[in-house]
Amino acid sequence: MSPSLIGGSGRFAAALLATTAIAVAMPALAQEGDEAGDSDDVIVVTAQKREQNQQDVPVAITALGNKKLAELQVKELQDAVKYLPSVTLQKTNEGTTQIYFRGLASGENANHSTSQPTVGVYLDEMPITTIQGPLDIQAYDLARVEALAGPQGTLYGASSMAGTIKLVTNAPDMSGNYGGADFELNTVAHGAIGGIAQGFYNAKISDDAAMRLVGWYRHDAGYIDNILGSRTYKTSGITDTNAALVEDNYNDADIYGARLALGIDLDDNWTLRPTVMGQVQKANGNGQQERSSAVTKKLQMVQYNPERNDDKWLQAALTIEGKIGDWDLVATGGQLWRETHRDNDYSDYSYFYDALYDYGAYFYDDNGDYISPNQYIEAVGKYRRSFGELRISSPQENRLRFIGGVFAQRQKHNILEDYIVDDETDYFVVPGTESDIWLTHQKRVDRDYAAFGELSYDITDQFTITGGARLYNYKNSLVGFFGFSGNFSSGTGVAACFGPAIVKGTPCTNIDKVTSDTDAIYKVNATYKITDDAMVYATWSQGFRPGGINRRGTLPPYRPDKLDNYEIGWKTQFGPLRFNGAIYQEDWNDIQLSFLGANGLSEVRNAGIARVRGVEAEIGYREGGFSLTASGSYNDAKITRDFCAIAVPSFDCTVDVDLDGSGAIDDGSEFNALLSPAGTRLPVTPKFKGNLVARYTFPLGDWDAHVQGAFAHVGKRRSDLRTLENAIKGMFPSFNTVDASIGAENGTFRVELFATNLFDSNGILDASVQCVETTCGDPGNVSNTGGVFYNYPIRPRTVGLKFGVDF
Repeated sequence: MSPSLIGGSGRFAAALLATTAIAVAMPALAQEGDEAGDSDDVIVVTAQKREQNQQDVPVAITALGNKKLAELQVKELQDAVKYLPSVTLQKTNEGTTQIYFRGLASGENANHSTSQPTVGVYLDEMPITTIQGPLDIQAYDLARVEALAGPQGTLYGASSMAGTIKLVTNAPDMSGNYGGADFELNTVAHGAIGGIAQGFYNAKISDDAAMRLVGWYRHDAGYIDNILGSRTYKTSGITDTNAALVEDNYNDADIYGARLALGIDLDDNWTLRPTVMGQVQKANGNGQQERSSAVTKKLQMVQYNPERNDDKWLQAALTIEGKIGDWDLVATGGQLWRETHRDNDYSDYSYFYDALYDYGAYFYDDNGDYISPNQYIEAVGKYRRSFGELRISSPQENRLRFIGGVFAQRQKHNILEDYIVDDETDYFVVPGTESDIWLTHQKRVDRDYAAFGELSYDITDQFTITGGARLYNYKNSLVGFFGFSGNFSSGTGVAACFGPAIVKGTPCTNIDKVTSDTDAIYKVNATYKITDDAMVYATWSQGFRPGGINRRGTLPPYRPDKLDNYEIGWKTQFGPLRFNGAIYQEDWNDIQLSFLGANGLSEVRNAGIARVRGVEAEIGYREGGFSLTASGSYNDAKITRDFCAIAVPSFDCTVDVDLDGSGAIDDGSEFNALLSPAGTRLPVTPKFKGNLVARYTFPLGDWDAHVQGAFAHVGKRRSDLRTLENAIKGMFPSFNTVDASIGAENGTFRVELFATNLFDSNGILDASVQCVETTCGDPGNVSNTGGVFYNYPIRPRTVGLKFGVDF
């Protein structure tokens, strides 16, 4: 990016505040004029499980409608996040996205055996957040994206501790037959050519029934180069090269899918809405860039094994809406099937373990000759989610109003990961596998049940109070096998088994645990309508995340963590100017922190307490053909108690140890287990994040033409909560992006030329490393003597041409 255009976070914050004429950093205004026929700039949202004008909802919401999503070049949720001021995103590869609200991130590594996400993602009525993140959904024919900041636990449950994102599709329309098609051709800087073809058709079947069919195909161009490299293993002297895998732009992807929805009015009161939706994503290579002496340029890496990430899913859902007397009833349920296939290079682990510990000495064939310890992963994840909810609500015109219901879901994840060393002696191969040096094969089941309700009462025509509660029960289990063969390790894997195989395909069982809990969370809200165009509210709300099982059997289950949110917000409209915002404090207790522990195994510990103090706001102005929107958030998020390396630490993080093995505690034997002191900022999310969008529409003959510019800023972030690991991995620097577009439409045809990330910023979303610590995982013994770091960059500058037609 040009330094004359883009400054640091302080200069951007000052410019944004001056532009918007407000003295706060910036959440919660729906984008104007997104819905067809919304001449009064009204956005209808379903944040409180019923249709309402966004300006009447006492919740911090950012809503991007169908038209706005297209204007901002949003193809998937990642593209929308930079325009959602409260939301940040962590991503290391396709299908492994973690989403955070208001700085509430502890650095989760998204492992299959760790915590559930803190943010719930819904597709219409159905939750679609699997254990390792939400589905990647093509953002086409969506009515809107709603981002609900803060705990939404009373209405949305366990996966909405920090916030909720709703993807609302366009419903079948019984008014007539019509459709549309959109095409795009784009080129990526430093990369190749991509494109999109997508379309929809709405068919009126009768006066009481309609069908909507949507389909899409997208090719994402690659821009990461796998360059030539070689490695010589110290122990054996064997040299590996990746010459056969050298390729430019090797991280391309193909995504295709479809959605079929029906709308059937049984009578004036009852409607059926069945939907089937599925998508296939085939991603080649790896979307990361390497930080090592072998790589001198950005957007390059050296990988020694083929890599891919295939993700396919199918969702079937049914919603029944009707009336019992004058009360509304909604029954909804569905099934989600998801299957992922992942091949990953794991040679860094082999190389640095050999360099540090002569690891290669253990790798030889059945003849006793050395082989390359080069290692790779072949992984299959199979998910199954069953979901159901039944809720009723009283007439909205009543002074006393109620909404409540019951909820149940069951998530099952069949985990299979083969860590393979080719030609390894059968003596070390995990029994029952062809060439695994390590096997993870487990079944994880997460169950959630709840009863919920909210009661609202209008004390006056202007003043309303609301109280809500959710009684919940969860039961989570993990069973199966992980580890080495009994001949390779005397303490893990087969050596740690305590019973015969429960999961088919495993040699035995070394993990079989269950954890459960029953509790309740609450919400209280007071809303005052100053005028028809100005509202203030105050909220205390709670959210939670279920506990779970640590797959290392010697560790206890991790407990639930909870969030208390104290918030004051406002929503105002002054003619063409709209200004919404919120000020809040969030207290996060018993934080579930997931990280690589001893022997490189992921583990979760309840790390203590954090506090977030923040402000978020959005201001929008529209006059004639000109519109301007600015939004942002500031979050001071930090832990308020020392985080220690032991499960039950003393308050000063010290541990008495037996230095000489005598069984007695020696004087001066205290070990300082402090990993991060009180006051440490939470990782992943910046203090400040903001965006500015300006658009001008003007007549051009029989066409309506437009020009648009968008600017987004993401501030500096920690990479890890722990002090030493953060120093090794480094801070994520702040970055800025500029998008621009120019185009025209005439009611039937539309054409647009656009550029995203115009100045080709190399902003970093996340980082990973296979082996950085001298023991590859011992949190008490860390150095930077080995390992290769990988950064996940944003997509480089992309320039494209779009063409669409309505019929």
